[in-house]
Amino acid sequence: MRLRGVRRAGLALAGIFLGSLLAVVEAGFLLVSGLGLLPMLAVPSSRAAVAGFGHRCARQLAVLEQRRLSRFHQVRDLGPYSDRNAFRYVARRWPVGALGGLVLLVLLFGLVVTGSMLSAWLIGGPWALIEDGEDRISAGMIALAFIPGVLLLYLNVMGIIGVPVLDTRLARRYLAPSAEEVLARRVSELTLSRAEVVEVVNDERRRIERDLHDGVQQRLVALGLLLSRARRAKDPARAAELVRQAHEESEQALNDLREVAWRVYPTVLDQLGLRDVIEVLAARSSIPVTVRYELPDRPPPAVETVAYFVISEAVTNAAKHSGANKIEITLTQLPGDVVVITVTDDGQGGAEPGGRGLTGLAGRVAARDGLLSIHSPVGGPTVIRAELPCG
Repeated sequence: MRLRGVRRAGLALAGIFLGSLLAVVEAGFLLVSGLGLLPMLAVPSSRAAVAGFGHRCARQLAVLEQRRLSRFHQVRDLGPYSDRNAFRYVARRWPVGALGGLVLLVLLFGLVVTGSMLSAWLIGGPWALIEDGEDRISAGMIALAFIPGVLLLYLNVMGIIGVPVLDTRLARRYLAPSAEEVLARRVSELTLSRAEVVEVVNDERRRIERDLHDGVQQRLVALGLLLSRARRAKDPARAAELVRQAHEESEQALNDLREVAWRVYPTVLDQLGLRDVIEVLAARSSIPVTVRYELPDRPPPAVETVAYFVISEAVTNAAKHSGANKIEITLTQLPGDVVVITVTDDGQGGAEPGGRGLTGLAGRVAARDGLLSIHSPVGGPTVIRAELPCG
């Protein structure tokens, strides 16, 4: 705990120091921007170009501030923001940076004074700072030095605590989206995810129809033909052989129907859970699959369903198109109850994120407010990663 506190204090001091340096740059930028108003007065048509250039420069400074706040003050909920808001932030931020620099100067002054007094005390003895060596004078000097020192220490502590707070509030005021913007963005995301879910459902329906038509239906047609031939056969041995073939065809049709039902939704997922279903998928895969399951608790049913389809689609694509020799499936949990699924194969890569199958996966994941990333350079490997919040 002590080391953590020291580390946080060090990060805070480093953030204040960098903020004071950036305040100098920001003040200089504002001065140059003020001088840039002169050509605008002379040539009014240059107003848009000059203002646009100033806003773009302010955005670069705001990006530096955003990185500083994220690295040293753990402020990670900023952006997106407009160039105009970035300029407003820079115009109002430099006094906070100057205050931080003043706090550091006071701290440095206190350390120098304290160090000089301690060195004189240790090197010259207890009475080195006293001319006549009287105890009464020594106590007075100590009191006079102690009271301002405590006051400076208090001001420094308050400044070290307060400057990052001011910095954070100012940044969130201008660099964080407003409630209306967050609501509008959320509505847009929900509209998009709804459209993606509808498209995924339609794709699934078409795939089920295709599987039934090309698989089960053809098996049933063949079964009917075999039984019809067996009824017309006059040779008992021939009829028995046709019935045997029909029996095999019926078993194969039943297996195909189970395959279709499994792809629609595996009912054993409700009974056994995600871990066992993934083990079944790994056992049925034509490529060796390694599973690393590290979830401490069973996820909610909706998350299990999406995770199953992500893994199933990724394994199916790898088996059909990648030419991989092995597949690795990893399930872990991040802080905040976020399930992370990673499927990696050592195939030839080059997977298209815009393909129908992967687009359907993205729609499923987005419907659960999750994130899907696909990294598949030519030559491999292909890494499909999905993050699914459980809340």
